Amino acid sequence: MKRPDFLAIISSAVLAMAMIKRGKEKTNGFIIEGPLAGGHNAPPRDRMHLDEEGAPIYGEKDVVDLEKIKGYELPFWLAGNYGTPEGLKEALELGATGIQVGTAFAYCTDSGFEAEIRVQVVQEVLADRMKVFTDPKASPTGFPFKVAQVPGTLSDGAIYEERNRICDLGYLRKPYKKEDGKVGYRCASEPEAHFEKKGGACEKTEGRKCLCNALLAACGFPQTQKDGTLELPLMTAGDDLVNIKRFIPAGQDSYDAEDVLAYLLGETPGKV
Repeated sequence: MKRPDFLAIISSAVLAMAMIKRGKEKTNGFIIEGPLAGGHNAPPRDRMHLDEEGAPIYGEKDVVDLEKIKGYELPFWLAGNYGTPEGLKEALELGATGIQVGTAFAYCTDSGFEAEIRVQVVQEVLADRMKVFTDPKASPTGFPFKVAQVPGTLSDGAIYEERNRICDLGYLRKPYKKEDGKVGYRCASEPEAHFEKKGGACEKTEGRKCLCNALLAACGFPQTQKDGTLELPLMTAGDDLVNIKRFIPAGQDSYDAEDVLAYLLGETPGKV
């Protein structure tokens, strides 16, 4: 089988160089994700400081040195609020091969998100009620995670508190060395007592959400737990989620992937 190209997701020129020099396999290019992109974000390179709402504050140290990136002579794509014709033009002028667009496609009718919750998100955006919060605690990985504030999902603190903590999928578990020298696995989103018994610090479990179950539920595959509880979704998106209305044709309440592509290429006027 032919090895596919490997594009490393990075947030700094230092990481790019590390991938080139230390990677076991050849790096064919980079996806440079800024703190406005959806999903997981890199933590601030400076000491973690939070704003009044509890989100991480990013500064000058988090601005990627694109001149250094260009010096590595590998293709790169920019991600995080570049999903506009202007963003595409800017990226190309900065030397990028193109842009990575996620949020715009995630909430179109061709998306893999569960239809009912996707429609709900679009309605919240059209009503100007949508907000995206960069949660420094949600992910058990320890990386900040973008959470769309959608009623009825785990973004609601009260609903999150009602969920019985369980780690039955374990996709984000981390290995640790047990007292007998063997390798064990733990997750900061599992029951607090289990995590602490495995040597984890209890404070590391505060605010952690089970992304494994929540993201599967967001795609329409929620697990039903033994007690009959149906797992609820958690929706992620970049900060640009509030602007997806730009893709929606006048008089409609949805859009498809073709609408996004046409907009990015400057081919579709008349968006609301």
